[in-house]
Amino acid sequence: MAVGEYDHVRDFAQGLVRAEGIDIDWLDLPIEEIFYRFLKYREWDISELSFAKYVALTAQGGAGIGAIPVFVSRVFRHSSFYVRSGGPVKQPRDLKGKRVGIPEWAQTAAVYTRGYLVHEVGIRLQDIEWIQAGVNQPGRVEKIDLKLPRGVRYRRVADKSLSEMLLSGEIDCMLSARAPQPFLDGDRRIRRLMPEYRNAELDYFRRTGIFPIMHVIALRAEVLRQHPWAAMNLLKAFEESKRRSLARIADITASYYPLAWLQDIGAAARKVFGDDPWPYGIDANRATLDAFLRYAHEQGVASRKLKPEDLFPASVQSRHRV
Repeated sequence: MAVGEYDHVRDFAQGLVRAEGIDIDWLDLPIEEIFYRFLKYREWDISELSFAKYVALTAQGGAGIGAIPVFVSRVFRHSSFYVRSGGPVKQPRDLKGKRVGIPEWAQTAAVYTRGYLVHEVGIRLQDIEWIQAGVNQPGRVEKIDLKLPRGVRYRRVADKSLSEMLLSGEIDCMLSARAPQPFLDGDRRIRRLMPEYRNAELDYFRRTGIFPIMHVIALRAEVLRQHPWAAMNLLKAFEESKRRSLARIADITASYYPLAWLQDIGAAARKVFGDDPWPYGIDANRATLDAFLRYAHEQGVASRKLKPEDLFPASVQSRHRV
């Protein structure tokens, strides 16, 4: 299994939590490498995976993988709009008629941000010229086949990065889960379009119920066929590992993370998101799943409209009750 080094999977990774009947060899690799090697070569049995890539492959017939509704990475993406300081884009509606860079059309974060532009701002996909390139390095390419909606203008630039093109004025904005390196280095020529993004994201969640899911836990289909019981046992192990992580955040006795007032932050999150501020499963995430599947189909990432139940085996869609 290859999954990122998240605190909410730590106890599972270290063997303090076990999935009944399963011995795990845990691979700790960079996220981009995990995605690339699993998508291209299926090098391990269980993998963290881009949610958009999984949805796209499922719509095409599955490509030999399935998944369980464990969402190890979730990030609101109002923070992922980057523009030139002093440039023509001052607010989201200014993006109409502009050139916008993306690392991949089928990047999960970009699906959400384009969905935001269409459904919240009122800009059509066809109202923007889309430029695909690597964030900080040239040469990044799409990893799945796309069938873009009619009238969408989209082109790849192989010899420049989005960061270069934003600074030079060749694009007006970039949408990226990973911040451009000049921005991280303190280059004031690049700024966030929505600097007060946290307030915007909180308002967005309260209005829509959408808490963006970025990554899912995928399995090779042959594992699910040979060991159908493994899906629920893995789900339960991930849930227990997450429960322990949330308990550490809430424990005021000791500082388990190097941040002040973490318990207060956790309590504030529970007021917004409920007792489990990071839910797994379908029902607790239906608003997010329904919205993402609609966006993915509208944008040509998913070749057909899927329902949340299409994504996961039946064995993890219900629980026994005593």
